[in-house]
Amino acid sequence: MTFLVPFDGSALSEGALARSSEYATVHDERIVAVSVVPADAGYAEEKGWIAEGEAVDPERIAGELYAQVTAIAPEADFRWIRTERFTPPGKIVREIRSVAREVDATVVFIGSDNAGRLVNSLSSIASGVTSTGGPGEHYDVHIVRSPYDE
Repeated sequence: MTFLVPFDGSALSEGALARSSEYATVHDERIVAVSVVPADAGYAEEKGWIAEGEAVDPERIAGELYAQVTAIAPEADFRWIRTERFTPPGKIVREIRSVAREVDATVVFIGSDNAGRLVNSLSSIASGVTSTGGPGEHYDVHIVRSPYDE
């Protein structure tokens, strides 16, 4: 089995990674953390990856996300995907679902603060990742509502 964690560096994605690490330890499973980094300054500012007006450097951002991942779950594999500027809606979800198929994910751990309602916030990838996919997308979803607490 493989546990997949979409990771954007937020407290909730950190919580999802920590929870997947706890489960992986007990079940002796592999963890893959995946980050999608659009070359879009607005998106990067919204995520807190860069300061307002700062140039987007996807490699630097990916390096910082990798450092966060290894600090929480040193056993996790890390993948990052660079996408074009002005990434169309749904592109990030498609990239994550593609990695889920590629690694044959059995559980996807998602940090979401609106899991008690519906998982469909515009700022969340959760609704797209949790929706029923096409052939080959057979994974359970573990929604984490608690931020990472060292």
